[in-house]
Amino acid sequence: MALFLLILLVLAAAAGILGAVLKVTLVVVLSIVLSIVLLAWIGAWYAKRRMRAFQRDFQLRADENRRRREAYDVGSEPRQDPAQRLGDGS
Repeated sequence: MALFLLILLVLAAAAGILGAVLKVTLVVVLSIVLSIVLLAWIGAWYAKRRMRAFQRDFQLRADENRRRREAYDVGSEPRQDPAQRLGDGS
């Protein structure tokens, strides 16, 4: 493979278009590198966004469960008079 590329470079130099070939190669290589970097950056941004949404949702559910556990029972039983709860009985 390396020999094939070397032969192509020698032919391009002999034809006088080596500069153009190198410029096109540079554009293609830089485009591929930029595409890979851009895709990695977008992927990292999306993963961070989804993780923050997951954490926010998890925190909301945890807070809601905590409030449910700590909430007062508002059942159908009548409320006692505070004096009876203290044991005054007067």
